[in-house]
Amino acid sequence: MELMHLYDFLPSGHGYKIRLLLTQLGMPFERIELNILKGETRTPEFLSKNPNGKIPVLEIEPGKYLAESNAILVYLSEGTEFLPYDRFLRALVLQWLCFEQCSHEPFIATSRFWISILGKAEEYGEAIKQKRKPGYTALNLMDKHLTSQDFFVGEHYTIADIALFAYTHVADEGGFDLTQYPAIQAWIERVKTQPRYISITQA
Repeated sequence: MELMHLYDFLPSGHGYKIRLLLTQLGMPFERIELNILKGETRTPEFLSKNPNGKIPVLEIEPGKYLAESNAILVYLSEGTEFLPYDRFLRALVLQWLCFEQCSHEPFIATSRFWISILGKAEEYGEAIKQKRKPGYTALNLMDKHLTSQDFFVGEHYTIADIALFAYTHVADEGGFDLTQYPAIQAWIERVKTQPRYISITQA
């Protein structure tokens, strides 16, 4: 099996999703750091790999690239315990992946990017303010769901948890207060106890 190459930006939650799953699967890979703040994903070389100019990109085999973090999660988890075989449970995982992209990431991840990565909280102040309500709406929904179960789908840790964990556990870096969400806090601790867990700062 060819060694996979992950084009990544360490602070990115999207890249972290892939690093975490690859590590938990025990799959060796080489990480290639690209600083998105310096335009390193906008070069002709990188755009030939992903015309959308974003990380993460996983080179599965020489010249074969896959982009979009949740698509990569599905690809890697196929046939593993991280993606249920049951048709309904599998659809629920996909449902949460869509939720993460549409109702969660645009508010929580973007706020974190502006505040903690760009360091421009004041400049983006009004836009950040507008993201508060929908961000908290997503967290409220998640906390309510987790009051009755340990993980998002079924009784086991899946890529639904990985996708939502990536930006939720650092939501405070985007100005969101997680102390009011005991179910989310307990879930975060459960995720951190999973085998081969790595933190978002681990390359």
